[in-house]
Amino acid sequence: MSDTDRLPRAAQFIWRRGRLLEQRLFAHHWLAPDPDGVAAALAAYVTPDGGYGYALEPDGRGPVSQPLHVDLALTVLDEIGRLDQAAAEPIGAYLASISHPDGGLPAVHPSIRDYPKAPWWAIDEGGAGSLIPTAHIAGLLCRNGIQHPWLSRAVEFCWSAIDALTRTHPYEVANAVSFLDGVADRVRAAKAAARLGELALGSGMVLLDPDHPERVTLAPGYAEGEFHLPYDFAPTPDSVARPWFTDADFAKGLDFLAAEQQEDGGWHVRFARWDATAHTEWNGIATVRALTTLARYDR
Repeated sequence: MSDTDRLPRAAQFIWRRGRLLEQRLFAHHWLAPDPDGVAAALAAYVTPDGGYGYALEPDGRGPVSQPLHVDLALTVLDEIGRLDQAAAEPIGAYLASISHPDGGLPAVHPSIRDYPKAPWWAIDEGGAGSLIPTAHIAGLLCRNGIQHPWLSRAVEFCWSAIDALTRTHPYEVANAVSFLDGVADRVRAAKAAARLGELALGSGMVLLDPDHPERVTLAPGYAEGEFHLPYDFAPTPDSVARPWFTDADFAKGLDFLAAEQQEDGGWHVRFARWDATAHTEWNGIATVRALTTLARYDR
């Protein structure tokens, strides 16, 4: 497949299989900028409590708000330049209402108990907060200059949780990196990123050479082939995780990402399939993200 075929084939996949939100994002990025159109599509997922629901993050079905839905919503708002103080106020109030005493969010709130969800959506019955998705959410809000009482407590939670990490897994590391990319204290972020990179690379969780997947140590519960490559940790060239990898390793990862475009024109997620609709929706998200990552790295 030639590079010139990549975008047209992905477009056909998005028009055929993508949700309205991913169709709007695709059009915004590669046809004509339209943040209003994307924001309108995203607004359909807003819930009365200020959060987001309705399977915005496809693994959690039903009408109830969830932290992971908010995570994806903020990602979209950040992408289109609409993550401002006005947009963040109701979201911050929702997050404050469900946070643990330590300032962290539950990964999965009990409100989803009666609705379909992926088997790895383990309901948080109370206790300590989780870096997934607290760190990613906090990083996005910090990067956009948001001020909110919830965020102040969440930042302290993230610093403590990242400093305490001795064992981890790729999704937790990626969320931690997002926090370190956005938080205001750049000196502390650089030091924490260096330690986190040593932990991630030392554990063998990163697929540095796609020709040798046997060298990767998959975390317990991960699906066969659920690999994470350098761009999963450093989605932008200015990420604190980019120095973890040599140029050669990063180039191999981007070559692998480009080659992962499927015959149907899309990119497919590597994690386990639990529901046909959720899987299709995730593949639309994965396709937009793959194109965005390749574009950010001039591919």
